[in-house]
Amino acid sequence: MIDDIDPDFDPEKHTLFESRYFEDLKVGQRFLSPSRTLGDANFAAFQTVSLDNHPIHYDLEYCKRRGHHELLAHGLQVASQCAPGAGILPHVLEDSLIALIEHSAKFLKPVYRGDTIYPTLEIVDLIPRKTTGIIILRTTVHNQHRQIVLEGEQKMLVKKRPD
Repeated sequence: MIDDIDPDFDPEKHTLFESRYFEDLKVGQRFLSPSRTLGDANFAAFQTVSLDNHPIHYDLEYCKRRGHHELLAHGLQVASQCAPGAGILPHVLEDSLIALIEHSAKFLKPVYRGDTIYPTLEIVDLIPRKTTGIIILRTTVHNQHRQIVLEGEQKMLVKKRPD
């Protein structure tokens, strides 16, 4: 009922973290994303979004004829696990985040259906500007065998703390 409004509740204060700004960040800070085991649903969802229909990602017998023991995850499917929104970073930057402005990745090892991956973002540089700053993040994804399967870089534009 409309009469049951709680005057002590403010939806604007219902956040996971107190918002951090450029000045609050430090080189070496790490932001983990949840680990996940890539299964059929992940492959199907990525195919739907990417429209990629190459059999190396969806035909097990095709993969085996080419020396792979399982379906091969698309590199961009693995890179998508490094999206800042896949973890806590955008929640930490709640009010200061402006945009992801750059992303690059090197695909170092194959990732197969059934592999568990562990994405990490680490601040490696902070470039101050007048009213904003650029966060440079090293992105890595490890597999369950402790191997780095992806390494890259992202740049995010964030606000400096308001005066």
